[in-house]
Amino acid sequence: MSTENYSPTLLQFLKAPAKAVNQTIYTAAQQRQQQLTKPPGSLGQLETLAIRLASLQATHAPKIQKLAIRIFAADHGVVEEGVSAFPQSVTGEMIKNFASGGAAICVLANFLAADFGVINLGTVTPLPALEHVTDRRIRAGTHNFTQAPAMSEAELEQALLAGRQTVLAAKESQVDLYIGGEMGIGNTTSASALACALMQQNPDALVGRGTGVDDAGIQRKISAVTRALALHQDALSSPLACLQTLGGLEIAALVGAIVACAQEGIPVMIDGFIASAAALVALAINPAIKPWLIFSHCSAEAGHAAMLEYLQAEPLLRLNMRLGEASGAAIAVPLLQMACELHSNMATFEQAGVSH
Repeated sequence: MSTENYSPTLLQFLKAPAKAVNQTIYTAAQQRQQQLTKPPGSLGQLETLAIRLASLQATHAPKIQKLAIRIFAADHGVVEEGVSAFPQSVTGEMIKNFASGGAAICVLANFLAADFGVINLGTVTPLPALEHVTDRRIRAGTHNFTQAPAMSEAELEQALLAGRQTVLAAKESQVDLYIGGEMGIGNTTSASALACALMQQNPDALVGRGTGVDDAGIQRKISAVTRALALHQDALSSPLACLQTLGGLEIAALVGAIVACAQEGIPVMIDGFIASAAALVALAINPAIKPWLIFSHCSAEAGHAAMLEYLQAEPLLRLNMRLGEASGAAIAVPLLQMACELHSNMATFEQAGVSH
């Protein structure tokens, strides 16, 4: 990773190793799965999930009880290019909807009894004090990246460290799982640009409908990403440079949170297309974090399947969702919980007196 002009504090954080996976527990969990009253491998991914969680949590009885869900929100200057079906004002309006409990993720967080919070990193207009919303506004949205880098080095650092701070707080609360979500009109365009830059793909292959743009809107998104990649081609020298140039403040915060989760030993559930773009950046910066990332679902957004394939990530669900805001990740949580329950509470062949 090129050091660019980034501060030693930021680089020290991003380069720090992930917490080691407990290999002894991993082997013991594998052996236990072979002893449970079922044909070997018959529970499929539920078995591998339980084994992974046991090794990550360094316990013979993994559990997913305490959850932290954090939604990072910010606006995007590229909206000027007509890339969204919704006006930019929707970002702030949705933050208010999160605060009042009306959004899908609020319903899901309540169902899961999760610790829920929103971090405003960069709405175009300031917002009043709102319940469950922390104001960490860095700037009034990013720059239009078809004309200039999305943010400065200092702004990128603030966003990355803001994401990290939410993880440090979650660790203090001893959470079993961290979920990061996003809200920001225009952010599928930013995520697409990041994926194109890091995967060396053409925009036609990765740009999708996002908020539901029509065919003309798709062409505007492809054009915006194509022009941005051409304008900044000489500047895209590292994952951090790509994030600074093409990313969003909320995507950067997600990157910081994902890296910090692995370092602090907290499994992190990755949501859909935009969160996976953040994971793509995070893994390019620090590949050692990969064992701590659980990919919840493959969304209906064009390019997400290609991104998951590139990352060699196997999603838990395929429900044709494309809402974002951590909704797909939240819906996958009960699968983790049931995997843990089965692993810990099924009888072994010996206990049940069953021949095998």
